[in-house]
Amino acid sequence: MIASLFYFLSFTAILCALLVITSRNPVHSVLYLVMVFFCITGHYLLLNAQFLAAVNIIVYAGAIMVLFLFIIMQVNLSVLGEDTKMTFAKTAGVVGGGLLMLVLVAALRSSATGIEPSPTNQNLGMVKQLGVVLYRDYILPFEVASILLLVAMVGAVVLGKKDPKTEIEIP
Repeated sequence: MIASLFYFLSFTAILCALLVITSRNPVHSVLYLVMVFFCITGHYLLLNAQFLAAVNIIVYAGAIMVLFLFIIMQVNLSVLGEDTKMTFAKTAGVVGGGLLMLVLVAALRSSATGIEPSPTNQNLGMVKQLGVVLYRDYILPFEVASILLLVAMVGAVVLGKKDPKTEIEIP
């Protein structure tokens, strides 16, 4: 059951990734990319990494893809025609993709042993286990990062606030 679900998610992810590249409509490409993210989330769930699955859905499929879709709709890509696409960029993309495929095939070929791994800790990817490690072993870096993010937010508010004395009114 798990193996068939893995193969289904893998096939769907690869198919949607190919559709991202080959789709002419940029909005459709973004939607196919969201499907790829959902398939990757399914892989995280199969690996018992619920926290990574939740973060992947919230951050990538939610926030990042909404941002991409918003920017694509704002740019109005319909005024750009096929004449603006360069053949050099297409050729470089095909060569780069072929080289990446060659490296992936070589890496998978050398790592395929047929031995199924047995996890030693069943709670490895669980949120509770992550929280225990985060708040027990890495509490100081966690608190420093939270203070740094707080300072960055306050700085962004201060920089974004307009001073009413310096505003120039244009009649």
